[in-house]
Amino acid sequence: MDDRQAEIALFRYSLVREAADPALSSRERGALVRALAERDHLGPGGERVRVSRPTLDRWIRAWRKGGFAALLPQPRGPEPRIAAELLALAFALKRELPRRTAAQVAAIIRESEGASPSERTLQRHFARAGLNRSPSGPPRAYGRFEAAAPNDLWTGDALHGPLLAGRRCYLFCLIDDHSRCLTGYRFGLAEDTLRLEAALRAGLAARGLPRMLYVDNGSPFASQQLARAAAVLAIRLVHSRAGEAASRGKIERLFGTVRGQFLVELEGRKLADLAELNRLFAAWVEGVYHQRAHSETGEAPLARFLAHGPPALPSPAELREAFLWAERRRVSKTATVELYGNRYEVDAALVGRQVELLFDPFELAELEVRYQGRPMGSALPQRIARHVHPKATPETETDPAPATGIDYLGLIEARHAEQLRRRISYAALPPAEAPPGNEDKEE
Repeated sequence: MDDRQAEIALFRYSLVREAADPALSSRERGALVRALAERDHLGPGGERVRVSRPTLDRWIRAWRKGGFAALLPQPRGPEPRIAAELLALAFALKRELPRRTAAQVAAIIRESEGASPSERTLQRHFARAGLNRSPSGPPRAYGRFEAAAPNDLWTGDALHGPLLAGRRCYLFCLIDDHSRCLTGYRFGLAEDTLRLEAALRAGLAARGLPRMLYVDNGSPFASQQLARAAAVLAIRLVHSRAGEAASRGKIERLFGTVRGQFLVELEGRKLADLAELNRLFAAWVEGVYHQRAHSETGEAPLARFLAHGPPALPSPAELREAFLWAERRRVSKTATVELYGNRYEVDAALVGRQVELLFDPFELAELEVRYQGRPMGSALPQRIARHVHPKATPETETDPAPATGIDYLGLIEARHAEQLRRRISYAALPPAEAPPGNEDKEE
């Protein structure tokens, strides 16, 4: 059994796994099979495929009769293979000019070597080697560019805020390009992925889904967690190029407004905690910024955002799925996986396969297992040494240490003054008088 055959058999097994359960009734099994036959699936080669109901029934019967081995495809005759020299030449031509199509590469090889693999064969090899990516960078937005409608484009960035109990606060903020409405915002005590996700998740729940999210290359914005959330919600995630601050001009201007109208008013105010800071900022955003006409658009940001009607909001289930964290692990021979010191048992059919583990970063005892995008049940914990992801630090505020009341510099000053009072300055003493009776002897 080679890897290709095993991949196909595992694909078939993952489709019929639930429907083949002997505990199901005929009616329940029929409903599951019909649902599987009516939608597309991600095939073993990454392509979209649809499987008919008779084929699914045949796979179920085969699995019941012969187990996993019965799902292996029947061997076929040897497939023609591309010569290693021609494949290397095709890769070199593609890397030389990435804009060359497979058809152009095939034409060049035919012209130089006399024969060439087919265009489809070259496309398949280019895809496997990662050479089909577009060489063009993300779209650039400069000058007076403005999105055509609300939720076409959000821009996100972070602002260094005030000190709270000796710790720096950071404002994660997202602005709608068309309306200048603040779609998501939150102060946090760390500039990390968790705090960014908190602001973004609240914005998505309240303002809907943007078509594009434009962010910089800081570590919170370049995290795989943000990339996965955007992919699940079908949001195009674009990172700006280094040194192109002008492309994020609207949010940079917003931060100037935040500094001049909100942060300046905190200088003479003693904040109790982070919750108070977020309440004050929300009050300023919703009561002042969103209600006042913007200098560029001439309209209030919130009114301009809602001019096309209320946006469609994602469901809580969609948001939960998007903000699960994911890690890839290879299943060991004992049908177990390791994750941050924890061990879990998974389906035995996944032995040797690389699976995706999805979890809440604050609860590592519960894992969902997926293979090639298909659910494969939950992982059974065998050993739990850590319940929280190493990067999932809770937002706790540390109270300042109680004052001792000792003024060290004042004590030093008092001691120095006392020493000065006790010190005798001989230069400051008056001159000594001559003893009486000595005047006549000098004459």
